[in-house]
Order: sequence, then structure tokens, then C-alpha cells
Amino acid sequence: MEKIRNLSIRKTIVLYMGLNLILSYGLSFVIIHTANDAQQKIWFRYIDKDRYYEAMENKGDDYEINITRSKLNSMTKTDRVISELCDFLDTYSILVISCLGTIIAVLLFYKHKIQIPLGELKEASARISEGTLDFSVAYSNEDEMGQLCRQFEKMRCQLEENNKKMWKMVEEEKALRSAISHDIRSPLAVMEGYQEMLLEFLPQESVSRDKIMKMLEAGMQQIKRMKAFINTMQKLSKLEERNICWNQIDVADFIEIVKNNTVILGKKAQKECHTVVKSDQQSVYFDSEMVLEVLNNLIGNALRYAREQVYVEVDISGDEMRVCVQDDGKGFQEDAELLTKAYYHGNPQSDLTHFGLGLYISRVYCEKHGGKLLLVNQDQGGEACAYFKLKT
Repeated sequence: MEKIRNLSIRKTIVLYMGLNLILSYGLSFVIIHTANDAQQKIWFRYIDKDRYYEAMENKGDDYEINITRSKLNSMTKTDRVISELCDFLDTYSILVISCLGTIIAVLLFYKHKIQIPLGELKEASARISEGTLDFSVAYSNEDEMGQLCRQFEKMRCQLEENNKKMWKMVEEEKALRSAISHDIRSPLAVMEGYQEMLLEFLPQESVSRDKIMKMLEAGMQQIKRMKAFINTMQKLSKLEERNICWNQIDVADFIEIVKNNTVILGKKAQKECHTVVKSDQQSVYFDSEMVLEVLNNLIGNALRYAREQVYVEVDISGDEMRVCVQDDGKGFQEDAELLTKAYYHGNPQSDLTHFGLGLYISRVYCEKHGGKLLLVNQDQGGEACAYFKLKT
């Protein structure tokens, strides 16, 4: 039954029509034979039985005895109707039964092969037109309609994914506009305050030269902050356009680069960095620049919040790379989704060069590389784990 249910539409049509022909001709044969027998019995009532029995006694091999058709006016009304009905069945039963069989075969074909998947597709189309995408098209047959339903389900999943990405982009754009407004407004407010003080006190020469120089230096710091912010905006605008460059990377060389980068960043921050690398591959394909930028971002972020030590673990296994960076600080104080948003940072005034893009860029690069970024709190501090899909 399972094989019949999974037959292609063409084979199913041939099967249904073949069965229809066999059953139609078989049933027609039975009906015609039965009608002839009934008609012969009716005619037998109106023949000369003495001559019939005499003929039967003298019957030879060179001839056969047939009961001749009786005249209709010699029959009773009931026998006449039955005889005419038998004539009709003898003449048209094949045609009538074949037509009825074809209609039944078409209805069964529609019910078993078309109706259910067509209903699924019709309902799915209606829900998509209403903007609802949280459902699934479930039709497990392996025929053409099953393939069509699976393709439709793939399209629905893609639409749902694109819809989520679109809303995510809208939310990120809102947050980005809010962050940009805040990070530009703050230095402008500081510079405006200094300018007002200079305009008020400079004409009266009531402010010292040292004070003026401090105001100008503070204003230059805010200008540098705004220039750095504009540079980050330019980098952010090119982030989505970045494509993965699948290059064959020697794992031993990559490990050496990771260890060197970790040592350099640790010395610069005057904190200890410990690196552990595991690999069961000699060479794999991935975007080394993208992975190293994520690694540097995670190490730099960990060094900013670590008390004394940072632990880096790189694990290359099969078709996946896992990069985990843990610090001995207080851990993450906010939700991971909030921390990986663009321009999010705890205290905007604490660092003029930090604009909260490190984790955001790392998350985007991980997703571009077929992976993800996870932020969790461990017993000794916060840990960021980046996952990347590899090609072997």
C-alpha cells in the first residue's frame, strides 16, 4: 500500500485506468452473460416445447439448437420489459460501465492523489497571504505532489527566515539610530558648553589662559571621538557587504598566529593570556581574516573586563571550529542579545575609542560563516564562544 501511495502521478493514472478497464470488461461480461441467460429463459416460455425436446433428442455434432426470439406481442408485459432490458444491457453495458468506471477512477485518483496536497497548498497560500508563516506543510508522499509540497515548505521556511531577518534589521536600525543620536549628541553638548563658556568669559578676560587651553583640549578630544565614531559607521556600513573567502589554511600555521596574537594583546593590556588549541585536522577551508578578527575582538573585550587572566581555547574538529575566550572578571551583566547589538556599551563616557561594535561584528561574522556567537557566565567570569563552519 505504501508503494502504491508513493507512485508517481503518471503511473497512478495508468494503474487506475488499467484496473478500470479490467473491472469494467469483467463486469460487463458477467452482466451480458446473465442478461442472455435471463432472456433465453423468457423466450423458452413461448416456444413449442415438443419440437424443442424432439430437436434435443435428435441433436447431432454438426448443428446446434438455439431458442429463437419470441414476438413481443406474444409475451406478457413483465416478460416484454425484462427482454427489452436484457437487449439494452447486451448492447450498451460495456459503454455504460466503462464510463462509470472512468468517472469512479478519476474521483478516486483526485481523492487519493490530489485532494489532500491541494488542500494543504491552498490553506498554506491563504495563511501566507495573511502574513502568517508559523506553520508547516505536512505531506509525506514521495510523488510529484509530495515534492511540490516539500518545495513549498522550503519556500515558506525561506520566507519566514527572510521575514525574521527583515524585522531584525528593522530593530537593529532603530537601535542604531538611537545609538548614533546619543553618541553624537553627547560630544556636541560638551563642545557647546565649552563654546558658551568661552563666549561668555573670553571677552571679559575673566578666564585664564590655562583654562582656555584645557577647554580647547577637551573640545579636541570630543572632535576625535566624533571622528572615530564616523570611522566606525563607515566600517559598519561595509560589514554586510563582506563575503566569505574560503581559503585553504594550514592548521599549524593558524595556531601559531593565534598564539602570537594572544601573547601580544595580553602584554599590551598587562594581563596574562593562556591559550589551548585542539585540532584533528591538518588543513581546512575557512576565512582566516574573519576568524582572526572575531578572535581579536573577543580577546580585546575579555582583557578590558578581566582582573588578571584571560583563557583562550580553540578547538578544530570535523567541519566546525569553536573559539572560546573566558576572563576572570565579573561576567556579563546584561542579556546576550543586548550585548551583541551595534553601539551598545555600558558607559559611553569611559572610553573615547570604544563604541560597542566588537561583539556585534563578531556575531555578524559568525553568522556569515555558518556559525553563532554565545555569551555565558561561568563560575570564574564571562565566556564568549564563537562557532564557525569549516570546509574540509
